[in-house]
Amino acid sequence: MRLNAYLARAGLASRRGADELIKADDVRVDGRLVGKQALRYVLLNKPRSTITTARDPEGRPTVVDLVGGAIRVVPVGRLDRETTGVLLLTNDGDLAHRLAHPRYRVEKVYVADVEGEPDDKTLRALAEGVELEDGRTAPARARLLGPSRVEITLHEGRNRQVRRMLETLGYPVHRLRRSRYAGITTGRLQRGQFRELTRDEVARLRRLVGLGSRR
Repeated sequence: MRLNAYLARAGLASRRGADELIKADDVRVDGRLVGKQALRYVLLNKPRSTITTARDPEGRPTVVDLVGGAIRVVPVGRLDRETTGVLLLTNDGDLAHRLAHPRYRVEKVYVADVEGEPDDKTLRALAEGVELEDGRTAPARARLLGPSRVEITLHEGRNRQVRRMLETLGYPVHRLRRSRYAGITTGRLQRGQFRELTRDEVARLRRLVGLGSRR
């Protein structure tokens, strides 16, 4: 990930402003030298009505507000405001970039409660790919968990993808939860709660996307 993109994503400056920071011999924010921070890896069970960003210009609560801490982290990818479940946050730019990049085919599992009762034809359509306004989706794995509940496993991460796929097929989503990301679940975390990832979990994530262990 380019440094200007990372600084912008962290909410420290716009892309253009980040370019100006980088031109200096050292990087400072509000006159303070930005030193190398310890790496932090956080798992959040994202609640509804929170924004997946570092800062929101409208002042709405963000996922970064929820995890707090002296070491600032940013979300890996996005969940829309009303989607709940597994969300990772980190300041490890290399790992965040690879986890979010479709090249690495990181598995994301969602559970959707929908209007109506999807059938086998719907599952086949999801498995073959759904034509959306931004192109056909990659094949997904799908199964029914109940009459109006569908589990969908993706490797893509388009904006509101699961909602759009199901709505296109005639099944608007009432509730959506990401139950698993890169093999990690929320476990016993309640909505809005978070924990630090273990060293073994971080090592497994890094191996998953072809990165070596941190020393």
